[in-house]
Amino acid sequence: MDTNWMVEGKCRDFPPETFFPSDGVGVEVARKICADCTVKSPCLEYALVNRIEHGVWGGASERERRRIARQRRGLHRIGA
Repeated sequence: MDTNWMVEGKCRDFPPETFFPSDGVGVEVARKICADCTVKSPCLEYALVNRIEHGVWGGASERERRRIARQRRGLHRIGA
C-alpha cells in the first residue's frame, strides 16, 4: 500500500502521543487536527486495511474504526 501521503499529514506538526490519547478529551483534540487534513481519507483507509487498533487515524477513534470494519464485513457478506 502506498504511504507517500504520510508526509502530507497535519499530524507531522504534532507529537505522536497527540494521536494516541488516553481519554475522550484527547481523542477530540486529535480529531480536530484531522478534521481538515488533506490526507484524512488515505490515513483512515491505511488504518483499516492494516487493522491498526490504537490511536486516532484519519479522524477516527479506535471504536469508530472497529465499527467501520464490522460494517464493511457485513456488506461483503450481503454482496457475496
